Amino acid sequence: MEVGSKVPDILGVDQDGKTIRLSDYPGRTIALYFYPKDMTSGCTAQACNLRDNYQALLDAGYQVIGVSVDSADSHKKFIAKNSLPFPLITDPDHKLVTEFGVWGEKSMYGRKYMGTFRTTFIISPEGVVTRIITPKQVKTKDHAAQILNA
Repeated sequence: MEVGSKVPDILGVDQDGKTIRLSDYPGRTIALYFYPKDMTSGCTAQACNLRDNYQALLDAGYQVIGVSVDSADSHKKFIAKNSLPFPLITDPDHKLVTEFGVWGEKSMYGRKYMGTFRTTFIISPEGVVTRIITPKQVKTKDHAAQILNA
């Protein structure tokens, strides 16, 4: 996916088994954020920053939706522990992360592994990617401001 790409209506299934569609949020701009793993420090900081600024995001016309390859049970625990008010799509078969081009080889302490690149896609109410906040740009502790100050 790149700026100008049309996003499919069906995004995936959330922590409760509900199918998440762009059309569920008419007139809203979607902040679809991909993150590596529930319960890790960076991902928790990012999710809590979005939670703490959720009303400002809603007031500005955004709907926040998170995506990781974690299970629905993991998402439920992450949501409960951090009181997250937005849905988290579970993508264990890597369909969405692959479609959006955020799944690939990563490296930590010299060890190579496959994982999700922390990336946020801003999707217009018409379903078109209008902006991408890349892994090098994402500030986990100030991510809502990055979305709002486009």
